[in-house]
Amino acid sequence: MTLDSSRWSARGVRRRWAAAAAALVSGAMLIAPAAQAQSQDDALKVLKSMSDYVSAQKTITLSYDTDIEVITPDIEKIQFASSGEVMLSRPDKLHASRVGGYANVEMFFDGKTVSILGKNLNAFTQVDAPGTVDQLVDTLRNKFGVTLPGADLLLTNSFDALSADVIKGVHVGEGVIAGFECEHLAFRNEDTDWQLWVQKGDKPIPRKFVITSKTVAGAPQYTLVIRDWKTDAPAKADFFAFTPPDGAKKLDPAALASLDEVPPGLPIGGKK
Repeated sequence: MTLDSSRWSARGVRRRWAAAAAALVSGAMLIAPAAQAQSQDDALKVLKSMSDYVSAQKTITLSYDTDIEVITPDIEKIQFASSGEVMLSRPDKLHASRVGGYANVEMFFDGKTVSILGKNLNAFTQVDAPGTVDQLVDTLRNKFGVTLPGADLLLTNSFDALSADVIKGVHVGEGVIAGFECEHLAFRNEDTDWQLWVQKGDKPIPRKFVITSKTVAGAPQYTLVIRDWKTDAPAKADFFAFTPPDGAKKLDPAALASLDEVPPGLPIGGKK
C-alpha cells in the first residue's frame, strides 16, 4: 500500500481545513433570523448572570495567564506571555501583579492613591485617585492610556461595560477551560470581536476572555485565562498599602503608559 503524498502534505491539510471551514460558514448562513436572535438573547443572559455574580462578591482573589499578539513590520505574528495575581476588595481596594518577559509590575490601590511598582526597574509612580476600583480603571484608561483589557470582567457594572457597543452576540455552545465546563459566548463590536467562556453552574466565573482587534492588520489577539478563583480569602489592609523599596526611584505618572506587556513601539491588539 502506498501513501498519497498530496493527501498528507501541509498544503493538502490546509485545503481540507479550508473546505471544512467553508462548509461550516455556509451552514451558519442558513440559520434563521429568529434562531440568531434567540442565540444573542441567550448570550446576553449568560453574560448578565456572570456580571451579577462577580459584582456580588465582596472579595475576589485569582491568578491569571495572558497572551498578547503583535504584528511585526514583516507581517509576522508574535505572542508575548505573562502571568499574575489579583486581589479585589470592594468597593475601593485592589492589589494586582503581572510578570512577563518585559515587565515585573505590582499595583497597590487603597481607595485614595494608586501606586505602581516596576520591580525590574526598582522604580515606582503614584497617582491620587480617590474613589472606587471602577473609577480607578476609568482614570488609568482615560487619563494615562493604560488599557487593562481584562479589568471589565471585575467591574461592578461589567454587563454594561461589556455589552455597551455590541452589534451582534452568539451563544456558540460549550467548552472546557482548565477542567471547568463553560458556556462559550462570542460578540462583535465595530472594531473588535471578543469571546468569553463562563463557568457553568451556580458560580458563573469568567474563565477565558479573547479579544480580536479587527482594525489592525493580521487581527492580533489578547487572551486572558483565569485560574485559582476564590471569594473567601481575607482582605487585610496591608495587602493594599504600598511602601517604596529601598533605593527605588519615583517616576512621573506619564511612565504608566509604558508599563506594557510587550516591548515599546510594537502595535498590539487587546482594546475592547
